Amino acid sequence: MTSLWLVRHGPTHQKTMTGWRDVPADLSDTAALSRLNAFLPQGVVISSDLTRAITTADAIQGSRHRLPHHRALREMDFGAWDGLHHTEVTARDPQLSRDFWETPGDLTAPDGESWNALTSRVTKAIDAIIADMAPPHLIVVAHMGVIMCQFPRAGGTPYQAMGHSLDPLGVSRMDLGPDGWTLAQVNHRP
Repeated sequence: MTSLWLVRHGPTHQKTMTGWRDVPADLSDTAALSRLNAFLPQGVVISSDLTRAITTADAIQGSRHRLPHHRALREMDFGAWDGLHHTEVTARDPQLSRDFWETPGDLTAPDGESWNALTSRVTKAIDAIIADMAPPHLIVVAHMGVIMCQFPRAGGTPYQAMGHSLDPLGVSRMDLGPDGWTLAQVNHRP
């Protein structure tokens, strides 16, 4: 069995869509980071290759085995919407922006990535690590979309997955057993 610990990076204080833009995380809440570090099991740690995930993984790594950060664990590529406030996205692409969130699948933001493409790249990366290492605990420090796109592996739809609230430094856990994936915990804040 493998437990997949999905940790959202520290807060960025962005008020706009933030996908592949490389913005820093605010890691000044050292008490929250200490609680998170104490809560997580010993295991393998990997992060997205974006600064906000790398520095968060650095802060909670402790004595855990660290893998090199991985580009496939980046947030969804929002293309032309990256850096825009949701009101600007709605004004620019009213129907597309609505359909994009209400029917996640193959729709993309202009010059961006679809939910299905995100899910495919993240799933391949996580499955490869599990196949290669069979870690009892795999801790992935990444982004909201990366975390949400894994939830349907345990049941439910992409639309339902996107309905979850995921706080910065929140932890969600999925367990892979003989009967497949189960969702054990969503957005726990130690």
